[in-house]
Amino acid sequence: MIREQLDKYRPLFEEGGRFAKFFPIFEATETFVLTSGAVTKGAAHIRDALDTKRYMVMVIVALLPTVFMGAWNAGYQHNLAFGESTGFFSSMIVGLWYTLPIIIVSYTVGGIWEVLFAVVRKHEINEGFLVTGLLFPLTLPPNIPLWQVAVGISFGVVIGKEVFGGTGMNIFNPALTARAFVFFAFPAFISGDQVWIANYMGNSEQAVQGISGATPLLAVASGDLGAKATSVLAGIHQAHDLMNYSWWNCFIGFIPGSIGETSTVACLIGAAILISTGIGSWRTIVGCLVGMIAMSMVLNSFAGPGRNPMLSLPPYWHFVVGSFAFGSVYMATDPVSGSVTDVGKWIYGILIGIVCVLIRCVNPAYPEGMMLAILLMNIFATTIDHFVVQQNIRQRRLAHAG
Repeated sequence: MIREQLDKYRPLFEEGGRFAKFFPIFEATETFVLTSGAVTKGAAHIRDALDTKRYMVMVIVALLPTVFMGAWNAGYQHNLAFGESTGFFSSMIVGLWYTLPIIIVSYTVGGIWEVLFAVVRKHEINEGFLVTGLLFPLTLPPNIPLWQVAVGISFGVVIGKEVFGGTGMNIFNPALTARAFVFFAFPAFISGDQVWIANYMGNSEQAVQGISGATPLLAVASGDLGAKATSVLAGIHQAHDLMNYSWWNCFIGFIPGSIGETSTVACLIGAAILISTGIGSWRTIVGCLVGMIAMSMVLNSFAGPGRNPMLSLPPYWHFVVGSFAFGSVYMATDPVSGSVTDVGKWIYGILIGIVCVLIRCVNPAYPEGMMLAILLMNIFATTIDHFVVQQNIRQRRLAHAG
């Protein structure tokens, strides 16, 4: 029935039809509800069930654990501060009240830009925005104003992708580009340290004074010089019972922060999905982990009296705080803006881990370095692949020289 209806209205959108300029919208609708009608006309071709649409859908599936955990944690932090029930359903309802509008605005505004460029350029609407439209909200705190979400996703789609020629041509990850723009344009709204004191469903009443506090990374970076990072985090819990920044709580996700970055275990579930389906590169993810461990161990040796407390943060803490896990799993593995060669993925991932820790520890004014580390390495991804390919060519020439 669906096939018959689409075939009935197709002539209106094809060349010469009344709505020909809107063919990208028709094509996007058709391929969303049905298998694409495009077939290979050449004699030699490869048949693969994993097309672009299914590829993007699997990434969305891998993101769902962080979506659910992020929504629940936003509601949990709010209810905890207001002394309300922190049960699963009550926390999820409040959390969805905050997070769903952000996701809807991101998809709506970003989708409008995608359709506009597709209509003007007369090409298909790429499914890649399904991922970008969800990744971007997950990098934001749940109390961010919705108009900033609209401005940010507009910048990410237009400046981060479309000016380069569209999907597959962009140098930077569009979601991270949008997040970077919002961070530097509206820094007071992006820190994530006011998650639990946001207004509750329009109620202007605020939580008890003194409950609002910094995220774990910001708390350590703001600690006294010479203090140990773990002691700073333990001291926060001693000062206020509601702020328990234990390693386990940071791993599960019972801490304030941006929607998708708080739960490391949710990111690991997503990593398992991406790696098992062959969509995400385990080399890049493990490379990020290796670079982070190596750099943090080096900087640990410089910790001491009069030094930034971040220098003493152990590798296993870098792993569970901030957006390291989220960035390693979902951002660094972007096949468009990252390295594509096997050796290049190792180098790319290791450098991201190193730069992330350097930014976190050497620049106390900006304790979260994963976003900038990935964007910086996006610039060098193709250069890394170039030298890897050239080295491979030289080795093969030497091997066949005799």
